[in-house]
Amino acid sequence: MRKRVLITGGCGFIGHHVVEHFLLNTDYEISIIDKLNYASFGLDRLRSIPCDRDPRVKVFTADLSYPLSQGLKQELGDVNTIIHMAAESHVDNSIKEPRVFFQNNINGTVEMLEYARELDSLENFFYFSTDEVYGYAPDGVDYKEWDRHKPTNPYSAAKSAAENICIAYENTYKIPIMSVNVMNAFGQRQHVEKFIPMTIKNVLQGNKVLIHSYPNKERAGSRFYIHARNIAQAVLFLMNEGEIGEKYNIVGEKEVDNLELAQFISEVVGKPLNYEMVDFHSKRPGHDLRYSLCGEKMNSIGWEIPVGFEEALTKTIEWTLENQRWLEEK
Repeated sequence: MRKRVLITGGCGFIGHHVVEHFLLNTDYEISIIDKLNYASFGLDRLRSIPCDRDPRVKVFTADLSYPLSQGLKQELGDVNTIIHMAAESHVDNSIKEPRVFFQNNINGTVEMLEYARELDSLENFFYFSTDEVYGYAPDGVDYKEWDRHKPTNPYSAAKSAAENICIAYENTYKIPIMSVNVMNAFGQRQHVEKFIPMTIKNVLQGNKVLIHSYPNKERAGSRFYIHARNIAQAVLFLMNEGEIGEKYNIVGEKEVDNLELAQFISEVVGKPLNYEMVDFHSKRPGHDLRYSLCGEKMNSIGWEIPVGFEEALTKTIEWTLENQRWLEEK
């Protein structure tokens, strides 16, 4: 019998890459629950991947901050794996409307855990968290999975709370949970509000690119970027190799500061970079200049990044140049 996988947030950016990767590399039956808000682009992402009409995929619309209906539970059937990715994820929006983030990201996780408690068929439950739960990482610091959280904005606070609730459910109710902390994702069909597609658009149009920097405006902030398909492969790997009750950091190949990233994009696009270094914290309160996670645990169980950063980024830029409708505001 085919494994049944439920992916919440499967119409979102990382979510639809996970759906595509699973369909291309497994025989799983996949159910998607998505709120279809602005970040999901409706069904546009699913319609744009090669397997959008695959009969193994079912899509349901629901607000996960409320209990699943009995009718939806019957449609889902005997689920073997839950990959809980649905979340409000824009930090700036969390600063403007923190209650929305707490309601969706915390309540939504609790409702999925309550649903999981009813499933005798459940083999694993993946909770998708973020590098931001650990807060700012000083130079030389790479946080390990069980290091203490220190969230600095409502988004990361909500994700931290939900992550700890998952730990409590695993301990109390023996839900087969694994948590993954993911670093900055990029790839095809990403929302233009994110740095990489935003920079592609601004370079194309000759607009100024704002590079968030340290107060002296001489050093840019940095991130470990990772392509969403690499994240999808890591989840599939953990379904076979991961240990219930553990956390795993899914880490980018190397650290890149945002000025270097913008310069790389400019070279691939073939247009000059017009940029300005801006004091990060005065422009974006609640954000941190550097996040960093240690990827040793994943490496120790045999995972390797399938596609390197520069290759993945080049392909993403070239694809975006050929599909510029994804640079439009939705």
